[in-house]
Amino acid sequence: MYIENAYRGKSPKWLYIICPTLFFGLTGLSFLALSVVDTSELIKISIEKKGELRFFAENLASFAFFCIALLLWVRYVHQQPLLHFHTSRSKVDWKRFFFSFFLWGGIVTAVTFINYMVYPQDFEWNFQLEPFLILCAISILLIPFQAGFEEYFFRGYLMQSIGIFVKNRWFPLLFTSVTFGLVHAANPEVFKLGYWLLAYYIGTGFFLGIIVLMDEGLELALGFHIANNLFSAILMTSSWSVFQTPSLLKDVSEPSLIATMLFPLLFYFPLMLFIFTKKYGWNNWEEKLFGQVLSEKEFLENQ
Repeated sequence: MYIENAYRGKSPKWLYIICPTLFFGLTGLSFLALSVVDTSELIKISIEKKGELRFFAENLASFAFFCIALLLWVRYVHQQPLLHFHTSRSKVDWKRFFFSFFLWGGIVTAVTFINYMVYPQDFEWNFQLEPFLILCAISILLIPFQAGFEEYFFRGYLMQSIGIFVKNRWFPLLFTSVTFGLVHAANPEVFKLGYWLLAYYIGTGFFLGIIVLMDEGLELALGFHIANNLFSAILMTSSWSVFQTPSLLKDVSEPSLIATMLFPLLFYFPLMLFIFTKKYGWNNWEEKLFGQVLSEKEFLENQ
């Protein structure tokens, strides 16, 4: 009963409106500001001025602030124990986190090097020892905050708060997935490939939302999301991607919307769902994804 864990907080329900209003307001203003400039060119100028690593670190550092601020807000304003913000289990299941992390990290690594071997003309070997080691340190330190904030906000804060307001599961799944996709609209990948790429981000939101609801916790989603961003930053960069890093490889090919969007949505994500289902014995999909959320009284009576 992950969504119902929001009832463990002791604050007035109207306080749940403040964080989303601030976040989506700032995101909207940011998108409007960036929509009138060439994002890729802006990134290029910033990198020329600051260097790849400083630009990368500064972009991620803001997420550390947002992530810590959100957790403090949940703990001290909503007075919700952070354990119950993370999971419906009696403790955070780190085995789940690391299984998801290494499974998806392994897939990303394998696919990257298979593509490098099959299409060597599409890549440049970009490895330089010192910058790469600094990149690894920055990524390991800060990407968990960046990916963690997105999971805590969308699949944690919004999923739980919307769920206890509307008393069902399908609407918070739909809302968090669509908004997760839309907030990526200012990414340089979207400007390069077009707004159809938002379908990939929305699909990723649905995938992450499904595993949170089916598994009754954030562990698998956190492991996947951190692995995705960490391995992507370290393994490969391109002139049009949101992460500009001194990674192992540089993609110099002309990107394909179909390849970028369809392979994860139609093959990799269903494969991950299949593996998770078999490993963790998921069942009762209809109830967990479309069922009703208990009232506060019903939930507390069952504790």
